[in-house]
Amino acid sequence: MRIEQESDGVSASTKHLVFAYYVTGHGFGHATRVTEVVRHLIHAGHDVHVVTGAPDFVFTTEIQSPRLFIRKVLLDCGAVQADALTVDRLASLAKYSETAVKPRAQILAQESEWLNSIKADLVVSDVVPVACRAAADAGIRSVCVTNFSWDFIYAEYVMAAGLNHRSIVWEIAEDYSHCEFLIRLPGYCPMPAFRDIFDVPLVVRRLHKSAKEVRKELGVTDDVKLVILNFGGQPSGLKLKEEFLPPGWLCLVCGASKSDDLPPKFIKLAQDAYTPDIIAASDCMLGKIGYGTVSEALAYKCPFVFVRRDYFNEEPFLRNMLEHYQCGVEMIRRDLLTGHWRPYLERALSLKPSYEGGINGGEVAARILQETALGKNYASDKLSGARRLRDAIVLGYQLQRASGRDITIPEWYTTAEDQLGPSTPASPVHDGSLALSLDFGNFDILHGDVQGLPDTKAFLHSLSELEENHKRRERKAAASLFNWQEDIFVTRAPGRLDVMGGIADYSGSLVLQMPIKEACHVALQRIHPSKHRLWKHAEARQNDKGGNPTAVLQIVSFGSELSNRGPTFDMDLSDFMEEGKPITYEKAKKYFAQDPSQKWAAYVAGAILVLMTELGVRFEDSISMLVSSAVPEGKGVSSSASVEVASMSAIAAAHGLNISPRELAILCQKVENHIVGAPCGVMDQMASACGEANKLLAMVCQPAEIIGLVDIPSQIRFWGIDSGIRHSVGGADYGSVRIGTFMGMKMIKAKASEELSNSCAANGLNYDEVEQDDLELLKQEASLDYLCNLPPHRFEALYSKSLPQSIVGETFLEQHENHNDAVTIIDHKRTYVVKAPTTHPIYENFRVKTFKALLSSASSTYQLASLGELLYQCHYSYSACGLGSDGTDRLVHLVQELQHSAESKSEGGTLYGAKITGGGSGGTVCVIGRNCLKSSEHIFEVQQRYKKATGYMPFIFEGSSPGAGKFGYLKIHRRTAPKKADSHGGK
Repeated sequence: MRIEQESDGVSASTKHLVFAYYVTGHGFGHATRVTEVVRHLIHAGHDVHVVTGAPDFVFTTEIQSPRLFIRKVLLDCGAVQADALTVDRLASLAKYSETAVKPRAQILAQESEWLNSIKADLVVSDVVPVACRAAADAGIRSVCVTNFSWDFIYAEYVMAAGLNHRSIVWEIAEDYSHCEFLIRLPGYCPMPAFRDIFDVPLVVRRLHKSAKEVRKELGVTDDVKLVILNFGGQPSGLKLKEEFLPPGWLCLVCGASKSDDLPPKFIKLAQDAYTPDIIAASDCMLGKIGYGTVSEALAYKCPFVFVRRDYFNEEPFLRNMLEHYQCGVEMIRRDLLTGHWRPYLERALSLKPSYEGGINGGEVAARILQETALGKNYASDKLSGARRLRDAIVLGYQLQRASGRDITIPEWYTTAEDQLGPSTPASPVHDGSLALSLDFGNFDILHGDVQGLPDTKAFLHSLSELEENHKRRERKAAASLFNWQEDIFVTRAPGRLDVMGGIADYSGSLVLQMPIKEACHVALQRIHPSKHRLWKHAEARQNDKGGNPTAVLQIVSFGSELSNRGPTFDMDLSDFMEEGKPITYEKAKKYFAQDPSQKWAAYVAGAILVLMTELGVRFEDSISMLVSSAVPEGKGVSSSASVEVASMSAIAAAHGLNISPRELAILCQKVENHIVGAPCGVMDQMASACGEANKLLAMVCQPAEIIGLVDIPSQIRFWGIDSGIRHSVGGADYGSVRIGTFMGMKMIKAKASEELSNSCAANGLNYDEVEQDDLELLKQEASLDYLCNLPPHRFEALYSKSLPQSIVGETFLEQHENHNDAVTIIDHKRTYVVKAPTTHPIYENFRVKTFKALLSSASSTYQLASLGELLYQCHYSYSACGLGSDGTDRLVHLVQELQHSAESKSEGGTLYGAKITGGGSGGTVCVIGRNCLKSSEHIFEVQQRYKKATGYMPFIFEGSSPGAGKFGYLKIHRRTAPKKADSHGGK
């Protein structure tokens, strides 16, 4: 329901009311909007007790009244920021736990008692979770006023934390469920924990002075351009320099400390400066997105040059609102830090902000609060039972679920999908059957063959349809990416389904991988710098350096708006060089990590540095790349490997580099391990580069020995079913399991060395008196290079009982010095599971070898049942390592139910086994079954049952396609368009 009544203010009540207004400790934006609502409540004759950690001046500057009471208590820490733009996810969860979880019982008792002591008529929260529960305990109604909720924000942080702190999200949602309804502000995020919602206009602080008065007080004439540097009242942390500003500009700095010495052209604003007046008097604002800055920029039509924050889910929704009303210009964080501000400020001046909506949300919200406190019932009957968040989907990704919560996903998921696009990163391919009818657009293929692949045909067609007037930013950027008079190279690399092997790859296991139908396409153009079409900010940067054309890399990533990553990336290729040599991988990792919204570019641009470092390639031409992937992210089907392999293949093709698919895969693994910083094995890249359609790539990962392609028997079929739970090999769970595995191997080698020494020294024995074969085995095990080379029987006989279930990092390092894994780092304070992660790859290698042998055995029900049993054993071994998830367990259980159903038995068997895949902790389940129609029907039944139980409709992966090596590359050239007749019919 939307409420936008205009009035002269909140009418005075005949009854004096007392409000308790709780304010989150996250930033000043919440406190400033609370001030506007409180001002109207006090004007109507009520008392308001504000519970906050914000400074008094935020409230008293605007409200001077004896009816305002400020109580300094912090019950909600918000997001912990390492700096003005960087959120520390794990620290945020840890601090919330310290602030609101551990002292919870004490807080509830204290707040309930206080609320009753002040005789509160209504509790208002922006948006402190525990306040809603405390109000319920005190028998007082409560209402929330906000544009986001902490369950939504923390949901992403929980993904990074793994199993730790998962209960926080559910507890917050439970607290919010005690709130009677939500007063929702524009630019809102999905907030499924609230049962009733009422929309109001923007809550914006009123102006006290005109722009002319403000400029006069500042001593700024009309011919000077003003930019206000505003990071939500926090210090920006920037090392400001005079040359950051174009001629004729001044910068007003918010949040600067008294000790800061600012350079010329920068003016320090007082801590209690009234920013709405200054924003309205400025030509533009520069800073980070938050509700306060966005609402005041829109209300007072001040163009906003913004820099993305990482890990704050509120931001995409506010950003979309800014851009919708032509009020926002995105600045690359690298340009903010280096002072390359001019092109962005100049672009801001050309905007025509168009927001004409209401800005009286404070008044409307206050009126609703007053009426609620007087007894009016705003809650609707139809939703009154939906009091708890049970399943949550965050921008299309399902969270790991708490046990026992089995109702449907909240309705907002559909809304979020409508607003942000489909939940799976979209390729230009709309539908396979449609794509078959497409030609190659207006391109001639000079080299290569599309091999009848519908997604490749559709990708070429989409290239030909790029238009610079496209509304979506990524399409608009792509349209200006290429010089259409020059050749373009196109490559394709598929994702993969992990049939067997999974996380045992980094332990040297045999693995079996099937390339899937979904793939990543890359279009690349190599062009002389003098002919390169540069984006405006890149051109301005080059002009600032003297104007001589130099090699630049420009990348556009389709599907970026479905997440919070920037759709474009650019850099001078000279940034990869230092003193005539390529920079180190560690420096490159830091280079890409400085702007998390563009960290995705490391997967693409990192290939260039790896080629420079490993093969000595030098890049003198500019490079333009378009990346379009239909491999869904976070689902355990190697979306990152497909991007890396397609990117490096395109770079190699355009530069005439003859790199074998195997070597290319190994180079791509270096990109992910050393530049991206994800500790993956090599099987993903090998499957994407070397796989073939409808075959399993068999590889021993020591480090990457392909032993052949295994035909999938005609009677057997594999499917992948997505659990909807986001997975990342860069996440904490995968990395900790890998560390535990290497710890276990180090302990085994130490034990073998000890046994070897004892065997030779005990009772004066010498080598001749000891079984030589036993000594040889111990020698091999003392110098074990890959854990999978240890047979299961030797592991059980000598080592299994000596391994601890877990160990603290510090204790392990004291005993063993290191774990000999170059791509992971042991945290001294963290406890690592050891025995299960060590056991898994030893047995998994045996299972994979057995699986491979069974595939070539005679076709029978026994064959299928045995193959399925091996998948089940692998699945439960993952769980023992801590890499399971509720969603994948549910899918495996559903497969088991159908496998043992009477209907399956009457058909002679349909589905036979299932397992979690890849890095685990969610992602996709691999299913094996008989290749028949009834099996496909049962797969769809699993899909429907899962949706009924969780509300999430799983994506089904079926079908296969060639790897990048088999596809090769296309070299295409745009046809010259025929001249059109003029409007008078002439030629």
